[in-house]
Amino acid sequence: MHYSVCCNRWSSDERLDGKTAIITGANTGIGKETARDLARRGARIIMACRDIERAEEAQADILEDTGNENIVVRKLDLSDIKSIKAFAALVIKEEKQVNILINNAGIMMCPYSKTADGFELQFGVNHLGHFLLTHLLLDLIKCSAPSRIVVVASVAHTWTGLHIDDINSERSYDTMKAYGQSKLANVMFARSLAKRLQGTGVSVFSLHPGVVQSDLWRHQHQCIQVAVKIFKIFTKTTEEGAQTTIYCAVEPGLENQSGGYFSDCAPARCSRAASDDDLAQKLWEISCNMLGVNWQ
Repeated sequence: MHYSVCCNRWSSDERLDGKTAIITGANTGIGKETARDLARRGARIIMACRDIERAEEAQADILEDTGNENIVVRKLDLSDIKSIKAFAALVIKEEKQVNILINNAGIMMCPYSKTADGFELQFGVNHLGHFLLTHLLLDLIKCSAPSRIVVVASVAHTWTGLHIDDINSERSYDTMKAYGQSKLANVMFARSLAKRLQGTGVSVFSLHPGVVQSDLWRHQHQCIQVAVKIFKIFTKTTEEGAQTTIYCAVEPGLENQSGGYFSDCAPARCSRAASDDDLAQKLWEISCNMLGVNWQ
């Protein structure tokens, strides 16, 4: 195997032939670039997307680029429990294995709104939706071991703490703090899940992709969007932003770092709150209660 880390790019000739990868939000941004890379390595790709039309356009683009025809599009709306359950049931019915689950889809600093089930949208989609999806697919992922679960978080997890008493931001709502809380939940979830999965052959990682030029910025005020363009030199392209996700999904020998947080294709330090096991247990219990699941 050969790999190299240079600037914002990571390359490896590792193959994924015979492996199946699910990528949420694979129709755009770093999700699409992750799907493209894994398809190039020979994996079967399941593009789990809310917008089927855009997903099919991305599917055609990736197929043309990689020559991999083993790419399918499946409907998944992470803001709707019914959709998550329907997607998981279809995967369990259709697929013999899931070797890689990449919880990539996300919403960033949007105006206050709620999911179909009454959760604050950022917490609901970024954390709860992926929490439930992972729970529903976990038996299949375990049966496919060695396998990996990759959670795309953000350095934004350092922006705030976990607001246990107002997890739904119903008393007060700050777009940045709500986003930061959802990303903090991502890192805590990955750490907690990794501990629960010790000895199963399933590894779990969370990561910061970098500040990426993507659709995530669509909800921001024009002045912020202009600032991002002005300082474009300091941001990553979607291809560059996908590199740490790909690294965590592909790089051999990371199993002993399960539960770790990564940035720029290397281990990174997460916040003190993200390392608080007692707080993580409270988050786990709250998540189970909100979703109505029993997951010890």
